[in-house]
Amino acid sequence: MDNNITKERMNELIKIIEEANYNYHVLDNPTITDQEYDAYYRELEIIENLHPDWVLDTSPTKKVGGTVLDSFQKVEHKIPMLSLGDVFNEEEILAFLNRIENTGLHPKYVCELKIDGLSVSLRYEKGVLTTAATRGNGVIGEDITHNVKTIKSIPLKLKEPLDIEVRGEIYMSKKTLELLNKERIAKGEKPFQNPRNAAAGSIRQLDSKIAAKRNLDAFLYHLPNPLDYGLKTHHEALEFLKKIGFKINPNNKVVNNIDEVMNYIHEKAELRDSLPYEIDGIVIKVDSINDQQTLGYTARTPRWAIAYKFPALEVLTKLEDIIFTVGRTGQITPNAILDPVLLMGSTIRRATLHNEDYVKEKDLRIKDTVSIRKAGDVIPEVVEAKKERRTGEEIPFKMITSCPICHTPLVKPKDQVDYYCPNTACPARQVEGFIHFVSRPAMNIDGLGDRIMEDLYNFNFIKNIPDIYRLGTKKDDLIKLEGYGEKSVTNLLTAIENSKQNSLERLLFGLGIKNVGKEKAKILARIYHNIDNLIKATYDDLVNIKDIGPIIAENIITYFSKDSNIKLIEELKELGLNMNYEGEALSLNSEFQDKNFVLTGTLIKLTRDEAKALIEKAGGKTTESVSSKTSAVIVGDKPGSKYEKAKALNITIWSEDEFLEKINS
Repeated sequence: MDNNITKERMNELIKIIEEANYNYHVLDNPTITDQEYDAYYRELEIIENLHPDWVLDTSPTKKVGGTVLDSFQKVEHKIPMLSLGDVFNEEEILAFLNRIENTGLHPKYVCELKIDGLSVSLRYEKGVLTTAATRGNGVIGEDITHNVKTIKSIPLKLKEPLDIEVRGEIYMSKKTLELLNKERIAKGEKPFQNPRNAAAGSIRQLDSKIAAKRNLDAFLYHLPNPLDYGLKTHHEALEFLKKIGFKINPNNKVVNNIDEVMNYIHEKAELRDSLPYEIDGIVIKVDSINDQQTLGYTARTPRWAIAYKFPALEVLTKLEDIIFTVGRTGQITPNAILDPVLLMGSTIRRATLHNEDYVKEKDLRIKDTVSIRKAGDVIPEVVEAKKERRTGEEIPFKMITSCPICHTPLVKPKDQVDYYCPNTACPARQVEGFIHFVSRPAMNIDGLGDRIMEDLYNFNFIKNIPDIYRLGTKKDDLIKLEGYGEKSVTNLLTAIENSKQNSLERLLFGLGIKNVGKEKAKILARIYHNIDNLIKATYDDLVNIKDIGPIIAENIITYFSKDSNIKLIEELKELGLNMNYEGEALSLNSEFQDKNFVLTGTLIKLTRDEAKALIEKAGGKTTESVSSKTSAVIVGDKPGSKYEKAKALNITIWSEDEFLEKINS
């Protein structure tokens, strides 16, 4: 052994171990046995212990940890680490892909698994790892270099002496989490809830020995400046990262069109449980770097990439109580107060129970163990009570009979499931009505959030909707309020003034007419053009409009029959609010009215959005999937599986020219 203690042998061992790490962690193709690896590693440790002055900063032994920090230093990202926009269903995925293709681009895409871990940025100088940092706020992150150096799949030294910055995801495998939690439970410690929390907790240890024991792993997935390295596609960039020593996920795939994107998503969703690590979705990226640059960025996300989040997961928790809230229409809603539980990355404390029938059908009782789920950012819902877990201490549900705010006796209209507070002066109804009026889908007044609206109501600045548009006369008083500066008040008043120009459908939705949602409001605005025409509409006029129906027609007639509501409209007119529809009016065409259409392939003479707008203007609808309810499939260049399905179902097929001929007839 003594004859072999040389710098040359040390360097040879480093090369052998680095190659073994690369083959094992990056290529998933081990070339030496564990016993051989351990022997080489021990030999290297002996040489370094005997000659500490020979030890290199990039030695594989540096991955065992040992650095202890007092706190994390801040690191500025030379290239900002932007987040990806999220989508939660196939319709939103297709909308994203169609938006790209409607720009005139018809790119290939790279589909990747969305690893449920912790984002990291790695910086190398002359091929040597110098800095590893968390995402932070996208501009400033935390220096976690001491812990990242313990991760075997992240090279301390690249195969080429490059100056480079790369991004990826640090994660913990399911198996590692299982073993770690067994150890923690044995020690009386609280187990980690999921691999992501475990990875994040491990990487933020001040003592790198702890991180080293956690057996973390990493996939690299992004090179921020690929053109600097002569790379023209994202796929080329991934292969380049693999070539120089990084671990790339083997499930990455280049796809050619929208249909192949959807097939990838369905395929990987089915494989999700069999993977050795957690994934929470699929990332879709435009492959061409030039196309990426053409599409550009919003303030915080790239327009050329999106993250699809998988549908809801279910968790169990305790239903601690049921409370009742009052909506803007007076509708009474029971709400579950839950023992806080982590679900899809957020802590859930409450969930809507909709109405009395919903609670009784599910036989939900206070103190029940219940399962809850959440799809995307939708309000969590209670799925069921776990009746087999009942102890006899559960309290049966009982519907209230009076308003929890103003104590007025509740009413339940005939043939309806909801109870209502009939007191139009109920404070809860008024505040909720104001919040709805200024919300994003309605008048979209930025700066008037729920808390601010409640403050302005409680401070007597706003007692009715027109008061919102009179706030400009109270600017000096607003500035004096705690937390309200001159700049924020000026911005708020500007947003209020700008909202006066909104199209009619926003105002109709904001008025809160019962059952008139934003889609129904748009239908009414397109047909009646201005609010005076709608006020004059009869029940027979309204009930004959598709998608309106007798209940909504009756609600509209009832709303405009009240003098107080007509007075409100007149006041808003005097305050300068627009009462007209600013979009295109409907131009009904019997070939399209009340029919469903599907677009597939690349249209030459107009974009998909333009085609959809023409169909909607003619009274039709577009859907993304072909079914027996499809009236016709409009086929462009290189149609996909929708065209084949239409032929199989004997659905009418139109070329682009046939479509234009019929739409213009």
